[in-house]
Amino acid sequence: MGTLYIDRKGYHLKLDGESIAFYLDGKREGIVPVRPLDRVVIAGNNTIETSVLNKLADNGCCVLFLSGRGLQYRGTLFGRIHNNGILRVKQYEKSLNGNFTLTISKEIILEKIKCQGEFLGEAIKIVGSKSQKLAFFNVFAAFENIADGITSRCSALENLRGYEGAASNAYFSAFTALFPESLGFKIRTRRPPKDPVNAMLSLCYTLVHYEAVREIQVAGLDPTIGFYHCFDYGRESLACDLIETIRPVADRFVWEMFKDRKYTSGDFVQDNEGVYLKKDARKEFYPVYEGWVETVRRDIAGKVRNVCMRVMDGKDTLPE
Repeated sequence: MGTLYIDRKGYHLKLDGESIAFYLDGKREGIVPVRPLDRVVIAGNNTIETSVLNKLADNGCCVLFLSGRGLQYRGTLFGRIHNNGILRVKQYEKSLNGNFTLTISKEIILEKIKCQGEFLGEAIKIVGSKSQKLAFFNVFAAFENIADGITSRCSALENLRGYEGAASNAYFSAFTALFPESLGFKIRTRRPPKDPVNAMLSLCYTLVHYEAVREIQVAGLDPTIGFYHCFDYGRESLACDLIETIRPVADRFVWEMFKDRKYTSGDFVQDNEGVYLKKDARKEFYPVYEGWVETVRRDIAGKVRNVCMRVMDGKDTLPE
């Protein structure tokens, strides 16, 4: 077991030796050993004794807190700050180096566009009509022009963000066309998501983002200092950098779940202005997500190691 999901309100969590004991209405419901846990995801209102939080922190287990129905990010708990301070000093230095930030940012966006094109190319072969395929060719042509512009003419991050915005517009014009009209997915909406596809995208992006934050913390980097995403108070900019290329992978995951009808509009509920996954559907989602995210975690860990080596000018400071 690497991840423990607690998505039911009313639990009282106590420490029982090396395990977490779960109580509901005063009755003991079960225990979970702490040692195998890498991360705990808690959604909704539960009571956690500080002895549990201390034990999780001592074991290097990250705790992610989400809101009840909307599963919106509320906070994280990590253990002690990593001892590798020189790595963070080098990271800060590199974040102020214009050549370094532009080089690494261009690599990120070029890889993202490549991944977007590969996904759309494979998806359209499966579900696309003749007219859709013609429309997708225009998107692929746009990707080529944008990639060429980034490679040959882009000389500043501001320009790169313009290219990335153009690529994103082209991508979502095609990505939305992969879903049936009945799901109402026309544009990307968030905070709150307005339809089932956006609800699932937001949930996956949130979970993957904090997978990246965790790996960054484990490596000893500062998650708030990015290279493509500049410093923004309270934002984990480096995690934003790292998941740019994983977003198309998450998009494919979401698309396949709807294509295979693992989820339909009936699995979602309208709440105020937003649309969210129902509680029963969430129980089914977590193991599906865990099966999918293992590969993503290895990808993120590799990206984090690559960043560490580059900020240290090629020196590998992480254990194998």
